[in-house]
Amino acid sequence: MIAVVILNWNGAEMLRRFLPSVVEHSHHLGEVIVADNGSTDNSLEILQQEFPEVRPLVLDHNYGFAEGYNEAFRRLEEIAPHHYDYYLLLNSDVRVTAQWLRPLHTYMEQHPEVAAAQPKIRAEWAHDTLEYAGASGGFIDRYGYPFCRGRLLSVVETDHGQYDDIASIFWATGAALLIRQADWWDVGGLDGRFFAHNEEIDLCWRLRARGRGIVCIPESVVYHVGGGTLPQEHPRKTYLNFRNNLTMLFKNLPEAELKPVMRVRCLLDFVAFVQFLLKGDLANAKAVRKARRDFHQWRKDFVKDRQENLALTVEHPIAERIQRSLIVGFFLKGQKTFSAFMKRKQGTNI
Repeated sequence: MIAVVILNWNGAEMLRRFLPSVVEHSHHLGEVIVADNGSTDNSLEILQQEFPEVRPLVLDHNYGFAEGYNEAFRRLEEIAPHHYDYYLLLNSDVRVTAQWLRPLHTYMEQHPEVAAAQPKIRAEWAHDTLEYAGASGGFIDRYGYPFCRGRLLSVVETDHGQYDDIASIFWATGAALLIRQADWWDVGGLDGRFFAHNEEIDLCWRLRARGRGIVCIPESVVYHVGGGTLPQEHPRKTYLNFRNNLTMLFKNLPEAELKPVMRVRCLLDFVAFVQFLLKGDLANAKAVRKARRDFHQWRKDFVKDRQENLALTVEHPIAERIQRSLIVGFFLKGQKTFSAFMKRKQGTNI
């Protein structure tokens, strides 16, 4: 049984728009559950009146994305211990397609070495375009920059079926992430301190380091609005992305790479800071500076996490963590697609 859990915060209109597709196309393999993250709109009334078949989980305040899912799954286990074999994290702004769960579930059942999977994510606003937050499976470069099959930085590709093969990936998007219940609890779920952004990549890094597989199953297709509650380059989103990404690196990088990677990141973050200043975007420049300052202040809180992660690492190197710079490839070499970036001259590591 799959627990299809939508974490909702003041998303009444999103529920009305997208929940019908989830209810219609998920009942054969899963139970649809909406965990309400302290909403102040009429989300709960809409659930009660228009979706009586959906189980509500009412959280007492907004826990954020990461801890919100942790709390939701804790409550599910209290209500029905070990009832669900899989959890599926699903954004409230996702439209699913007929039989979307079947390819994901079938593959996972046939491959016990795989801990998590995602479908192919297309954009709701342009159905022939891969969606920014996940596309056809996520990877990461040497310095912590995430990218996808179908998306490098801000460039998103049209979907021509070029990434329709099942692929081992580094991270699966939190917009539609299927994970085994046992694996979720084995690695401790999402890191609630992140609040939002990079939390699913951190989770997947822990899984991959411990030898568990993560895949994209493009036969399963969903459509995602994207952007969440904050638009691109909103200072709050910039802050969370920079702070959490640095924290993720600190938690998971091998000892030999920690200092050299962090030195390069310091330089790259300074470049990002200057770029915001040159654009006259003082708010985002301040967000980058604050993110780095706050990371250094709370880094000590993650020392035990780092020690545990390194002690439990059995997969090194991780093949899907690409040992090159996405920034160099994109801006200096003109590699604007996943396929272009992944092609390199034999014997080079740039």
